Amino acid sequence: MAKTHPKISQDFKDWIEKQPMYFLASAPLEAESHINLSPRGLDSFRITGDNEVVILDLVGSGNETAAHLQQNGRLTVMFCAFENEPRILRLFGKGDVIRTEDQNWTQYRSLFDETLPGVRQIFKLAVSRVQTSCGFGVPLMQFQSQREQLPHWASKKGPDKLKDYQQKKNAVSIDGLPAPGLSD
Repeated sequence: MAKTHPKISQDFKDWIEKQPMYFLASAPLEAESHINLSPRGLDSFRITGDNEVVILDLVGSGNETAAHLQQNGRLTVMFCAFENEPRILRLFGKGDVIRTEDQNWTQYRSLFDETLPGVRQIFKLAVSRVQTSCGFGVPLMQFQSQREQLPHWASKKGPDKLKDYQQKKNAVSIDGLPAPGLSD
């Protein structure tokens, strides 16, 4: 049974920080458009308040989350336990895209590994609902390690080729929405 909570408690914070992966879900307003569900890892999630989190977004094959946030702000983050006791935890809220030129970029960027290549933008989520559920149907799996392919790929490309890649592949969503966040 799902339970709602008024904030990200210390217990939830401790548990979230142990999870090696999470999922972002966003969608445009148009009913015929595509819902985006994106798995994340690489130490890219920070809790910055009882009802605020930030997510470091790395260059990828698309830029759907940024496009959806720009259009309507809706974002859901889901964590689920693959080890130990079962649990699913969802954070619902309104998000913003923080770009390199934004005033608070440095403040939020400093929360993450400064050497990680391929950083595109940061998502800041004002959490309006914290919800837990049992997670009994989530399989037990053992974590081996984070994949290094994305940081390696971004490092090998370098800043200029990454910018070109983003302009070609990340400027619009699959539904044609403008997708902000091209790094300088």
